[in-house]
Amino acid sequence: AQENEVLKACVGQLKSELDKIKNAPLIACTVKTLHKDRIIVKLPNGNHFLVHKLGTCPAIVPGDTVLADQKNLVIIDKIPSLSEHDVENYIMIDKPISGDLSIGGLEEQRRALHEVIMLPLLQPERFKALGITPPKGVLLHGPPGTGKTLLARSAAAATNATFLHLTASELVQKFIGEGAKLVHDLFLLAKEKSPSVIFIDEIDAIASTRLDAGTGAEREVQRTFLQLLSELDGFQPLDNVKLIACTNRKDVLDPALLRPGRIDRIIEVPLPRHSDRKSILQLHSKTMKTQELSYDHLAHVTEGFTGADLRALCTEAGYNALRENTEEITNEHFLNAVNAIKQARDDTAAPIGMFG
Repeated sequence: AQENEVLKACVGQLKSELDKIKNAPLIACTVKTLHKDRIIVKLPNGNHFLVHKLGTCPAIVPGDTVLADQKNLVIIDKIPSLSEHDVENYIMIDKPISGDLSIGGLEEQRRALHEVIMLPLLQPERFKALGITPPKGVLLHGPPGTGKTLLARSAAAATNATFLHLTASELVQKFIGEGAKLVHDLFLLAKEKSPSVIFIDEIDAIASTRLDAGTGAEREVQRTFLQLLSELDGFQPLDNVKLIACTNRKDVLDPALLRPGRIDRIIEVPLPRHSDRKSILQLHSKTMKTQELSYDHLAHVTEGFTGADLRALCTEAGYNALRENTEEITNEHFLNAVNAIKQARDDTAAPIGMFG
C-alpha cells in the first residue's frame, strides 16, 4: 500500500510537470526526417535538431508542423501545416470571379493577352499539337493609370487562375539572400496554387540595366534579379503558371529580362484614344443617373486623360451634382469636372465650354 502511494505521488508529479511543459510557450517547427526513434526538425531560424517526441504526441511524418518545448525541443503535439512561403507576407492573392472583367477599350492589348496568357492556360493541347512554344511571360508598359493591372487581373479572371499580385520593390530586402528567397518562394507558391498568374508591378525596381554594383544594397538587388531570371529559365512554357510584368519605364529594363525564352512578348498600353475614352466613360457612367450625355464631346475634351483619370472624372461629376442637390448628372457637371481635373494638373488650362 505504501509503495502504491509513492507511485501515485510520482505519477501525479510527472503529470504536473507534463502540464507545465504543455502550458509553456511552444515553438512551431517542421519535421524534416524520421531517424530511428528520433526526429530531425527544422526551426524557424533555419537550424536543424535531432529531438524526441512525447508518447502522447500523434504520429508524424516529414513535412508536418509540430509544437516543441523551447527549452529541450521535445515534440509535444502536431498542428495543421503552416506555409513556409515568406513571400505571402508581401503579396495579394486573389481568386478572381470567372469571366471577363469590364474594361473600356484596349481591344488590341486584350487580344494579345488572350494569345499569350489565356490560350496556353485554357487549351495547352493546341500548342502541343502544333509543336509551338508559347511565351512564358509578358511585359505591359505604358503611362500610369492606363489599365495595366486591370488587364492582368482580367486575364487571370478569364482563366479562373489564382492572381498573385506583388510590387517589385517588396523584393528588395536589407539582408543578404532574402530577396532571392522571396522570388524562389513566389514561383513555388504559384505552382502550388496553379493555374496561376504572377503579376509583378514596377518590375524596373529590380530589373534595371545592371551596372557595377557599388553598394551592398545594389548587389542585393542584382542577386534578386538573377534569381528571377533563374526562375524564368526553370519552368516550362506550358506549365500552369504565367508571368505578367508591368513598368512605366521600359527604357531602363535589363535586356536579359526581355530576351526570347523569358519575357519575350512586349505589349504597350498607351493613353486611350478617342474611341477608347468614349468606351471608358460609358462603362463608368452606366450605373450613374444621368441625363443624355454627349460622349463624343466628352471624349474630345478629355484628350490626354488616362483610364484612371476618366474614372475620377465620373466620380467628380457625381460630386458636382451632389453639391447642387440635383437628381441627375448632366453634361455640364462632367465638363466642370474636366475643368477641375485639368486645373489640378495645370493652373493655366483654359476653361472648356459645352461646345468649346
